Amino acid sequence: MGFQDAPSGSGGAGNLSLASVGFAGAGVGVGVGAKGAASSGGGYKELLVMALPKDDGLDAAKVIGAGLPDVGEAFRTFFRSREIREFASGALAGAMSKAVLAPLETIRTRMVVGVGSRHIAGSFVEIMEHNGWRGLWVGNTINMIRIIPTQAIELGTFEYVKRGMKSAQEKWKEDGCPKIQLGNMKIDIPLHLLSPVAIAGAAAGIAGTLMCHPLEVIKDRLTVDRVTYPSISIAFSKIYRTEGIRGLYSGLCPTLIGMLPYSTCYYFMYDTIKTSYCRLHKKKSLSRPELLIIGALTGLTASTISFPLEVARKRLMVGALQGKCPPNMVAALSEVIREEGLLGIYRGWGASCLKVMPNSGITWMFYEAWKDILLGEKDKHLD
Repeated sequence: MGFQDAPSGSGGAGNLSLASVGFAGAGVGVGVGAKGAASSGGGYKELLVMALPKDDGLDAAKVIGAGLPDVGEAFRTFFRSREIREFASGALAGAMSKAVLAPLETIRTRMVVGVGSRHIAGSFVEIMEHNGWRGLWVGNTINMIRIIPTQAIELGTFEYVKRGMKSAQEKWKEDGCPKIQLGNMKIDIPLHLLSPVAIAGAAAGIAGTLMCHPLEVIKDRLTVDRVTYPSISIAFSKIYRTEGIRGLYSGLCPTLIGMLPYSTCYYFMYDTIKTSYCRLHKKKSLSRPELLIIGALTGLTASTISFPLEVARKRLMVGALQGKCPPNMVAALSEVIREEGLLGIYRGWGASCLKVMPNSGITWMFYEAWKDILLGEKDKHLD
C-alpha cells in the first residue's frame, strides 16, 4: 500500500478530498486531486475515486495506491536468463532422443541385469512374444519423466560450472592461486591446472544423479518385473512402503562411483573433440551430421571405459528382486566374474553401445540445435 500527496482542490470541496485507490501497472501512474483530474506519477492504476474527510490541519489530501508485482515481466525476466534457456535446451533434447531410442534402452536393461536372452535379437523376440510392440516401450513414461529433468540439470550444470571455472581460472592467473598456510609455510593450490570441462562434467553427473536417482530405480523395476510393478504410482508406493526412502535411493553410492568417471569422460571428450575439430577445420560451428558423429564417438568412449561399473550398479539396484543383493560394488563385480568370467563384466556392452551411441549423438545434436534457437548471438560467443 502506498500513499501520495495530492494538492487540495477548490470549488466547493470543503472538508472533502478525492482520493484514488488502485493497483500498480506497468508505465501507468494516476494521482487524483480534489477536482478528480488525473496526473502522472506514483505508478498506480485508478480503480475508484472516493471522497475522504480532510483534516483541517493538513494542506493536502492523501492518494491511496496498492501495488501488485508485474507477474508477466517477472516471467519474461526469468526466461531471459541464459541458464534457464540452457536448462530448457537440455530438457527438450533429452525428451526427443529418448522417445526415439526407447526400444534399445529396454533391450539393454534386460541384458545388463540378466533377464531373458543374452543376445539382442533373442531379447527382441522375447519381448515381442510376451508383450508385443508396446513391450519395447515398457517404462518409457518413467523414462521421459526421468530424462527431462536429468538432461536439463546435467547439461545446465555443465555449462554453468564450466563458465564459472573458466572465469575463476582467469582471476587466479591475475591475482594468484589460492593458498594454504601451514605454520610459516604457504602452499599454492594449483587449481589453474584443473580442466574446467572435466570439473563441470563431474559436477553435472553428481547433480543429475542426486536429483533423479529415485526415477531411475522405478524405471528399472518397471522394466525388469512388470507383474509386481505394473505402473509408476504402484511401483513408487510399493518401494516406499516396503523399503522406505532408502529403497528409492538404493544403489546411490555405486551409481555415483560409476557416474563420476563416465560423466567426467563423457563431457570432457565431447568438448575436447568438438573444440579440436573446429580449430582443425577453422570452423566457428559444426553441422548437424558432424555433431551427431562427435556425440556418438563420445558416448562410445565413455561407455566402454565405465561399463563394468554400470554392470555392478545395475546388479545392486535390482538384486533385491532376485533375493540376492551383493553388499557392495566390489562384491557385485566379483559375483559377475565368478559366475560368467571376465567377459561377464561386459555383458550387454554391444546393446549398450547400440543405445548409447545414437542416444549421445542425437542428444548433442538436438541440444546444440535448441541452443541455437533459444540463445542469442551474444550468449553463444561466450562459450
